[in-house]
Amino acid sequence: MVFGRGRKAKQEQLTEPGETQDAVADGSAGTSAGDYSGDAAGGAVRGATGPFDVSEIESQDGYVDLGALLIAPREGLQLRLEVEEATQRVVAVTMDLEGSSLQLQAFAAPRSEGLWDEIREQIGQSVGSQGGQVEEIQGTFGTELVAKLPAGGTDGSQGYRVARFIGVDGPRWFLRGVLGGEAALDRDAAAGLEGLFRQIVVVRGENPMPPRDLLQLRLPKDTAAPSPKTSPEFEQPERGPEITQIG
Repeated sequence: MVFGRGRKAKQEQLTEPGETQDAVADGSAGTSAGDYSGDAAGGAVRGATGPFDVSEIESQDGYVDLGALLIAPREGLQLRLEVEEATQRVVAVTMDLEGSSLQLQAFAAPRSEGLWDEIREQIGQSVGSQGGQVEEIQGTFGTELVAKLPAGGTDGSQGYRVARFIGVDGPRWFLRGVLGGEAALDRDAAAGLEGLFRQIVVVRGENPMPPRDLLQLRLPKDTAAPSPKTSPEFEQPERGPEITQIG
C-alpha cells in the first residue's frame, strides 16, 4: 500500500458555507456505542458489517492510524491525505484502488439522530445550483446519491463528472464516502472500495463537539500492518484531487 500526502487541495463546497456552522455543542461525551446504530430512515444499519466505532473492535493493531479514522491495509491500495489550503489542516483521506477512488470524511453528530437524510438534501440543492443533477438510489449502504456535475473535456467538449455519495450514521459520528471513477458508475468496480469502507473504524473521541465538525485527521504515527505487501510506503507530497465537504 502506498501512502501520499495531497498538497493545497482545492475545496469544492457542496453546501452553503453557513449551513454547517450554526449548530450548538453536542455535549454528549461518554455516550456508548450502543446508543445509536445508524438505523435512521435512509441510512445504513451497520450491525456487525461496519463501518465500526472504535469501541466495537478488540484491537487497533494492524490498522493505518490516521487519527479519526483507522484504515485496514490492502495490497494495491494508495492513500492520500487532502490538505485545506487556507488552514493546512488535513480534511479528508482518499483511497485509490484499481483505477477508482473513495474520499472519506468523518464528522461529529448528535447523540440520538443521524445526519445523512439532511445532508443528502443539502448536497442535492448544492449540485442543482451548479447546474448538475442528483438521483437517489438504494445501494449497499442504504440510500445513496449519484451526482452529475457539468465538466469540460480536454478537447473542449462538455460532459458530466459523476460522483456517488454514501453515508453511514454511527454513535455520535457520521462517515461520508464519495466514490469516483469507474466505482461511481459500476457496482462491480466499486466492490473493492466498498469492502474497505466497511472495515473503516471511526475514532470519535470523548470531547463535546458541534454536530458536523470534522473529526481530526493526521499523518500516521506508525504503521502496524503485519505484511510487507500491504505496509504503506511514503511518497513525496503531491497535489491531491479536488475534495468535497459538508462542513
